[in-house]
Amino acid sequence: MLSYTNDYLLNKKIKIFQPVDGYRASTDAVFLSSLLDSEIIKKGDTVLDVGSGTGAISLCLAERLKEKQVQITGLDIQTDLVELSNLSAKSNGFADFLHYEHLDIREKTSLPTGTFSFVITNPPYSDHDMPSPNISKQLAHNHQNFDLTGWLTFCLKMLKPKGYLLLINRTEAINEILSALHNKAGDVHILPIYSKQGQVAKRVAVIAKKSAKGITKILPPFYTHNEDGSYTNKAQSILRLGQGYFDTQNNLC
Repeated sequence: MLSYTNDYLLNKKIKIFQPVDGYRASTDAVFLSSLLDSEIIKKGDTVLDVGSGTGAISLCLAERLKEKQVQITGLDIQTDLVELSNLSAKSNGFADFLHYEHLDIREKTSLPTGTFSFVITNPPYSDHDMPSPNISKQLAHNHQNFDLTGWLTFCLKMLKPKGYLLLINRTEAINEILSALHNKAGDVHILPIYSKQGQVAKRVAVIAKKSAKGITKILPPFYTHNEDGSYTNKAQSILRLGQGYFDTQNNLC
C-alpha cells in the first residue's frame, strides 16, 4: 500500500487516508458533494462516484446521507487509491453502504448500466495542461486517451432515466459539457463558482436530469471567499458543518 497520511474533512467528522506523494482531495470535492440535495433522495437510492480518487466526495456524502439508507459506489482507475478509499470507508463506519472498486471507464465493465439514481463526478480538468511528473496526479488531473465528452457519456450510461448527474469542472469546459448533455439530459442547473466577488468564475458545477426536457437555468453565484481571504458563511457551512448546498434554498425538483 502507498505511504499515506491520516487527514480529516468536515471539521474532523470524517477521517480520510491520502497518499503522502500523489493525488490529494481539494475543496472542490467537498463543494460538489454538497450539491446532492438530500430532499430528493429516497430510501434505497444508489449513488455512483466516478473518478473517486481518495474518496472525498463519497465520504462526505456518506456522512450527510448515513440515515437515508443509500448505497454508494466509488470507481477509480488507480488501485492504490481504491484500497485507501475502502480503508477510509471502514475507518468511518461506512463500509456497509459505501465501497470503492477499481475500474478503467474506457474499457468494458460488468457494472450494470442504467441502474444508478445519482452519478456524481469530478472529472480530470484538462487534456492539454502540462502533465505532472507524479503519475497519480497525472491520472487525476489530465485526460488519458479520453476526453470529457467520453467521460460524461459513461456517467449518463450508468444513470437510470430521470436520474441526476452532478459534476464540477473548469468554466471553459461548459460548452463541451452542454454538448455532451444535449438530447440526453435536461433540466440543467448551472452554478458558477467564484473565489471572490469581482473576479471571474473559474469553476462551474452542473446538475442535470437524464431523459428530462426541462429548461436550462443559471443559479445565483456561489462565492467561496470574502475579500480578506476567509471563507464565506456559505462555504463554511459546507466545509466545516457538512451542510448541503441547498439546505437553506429552494429544493430542486
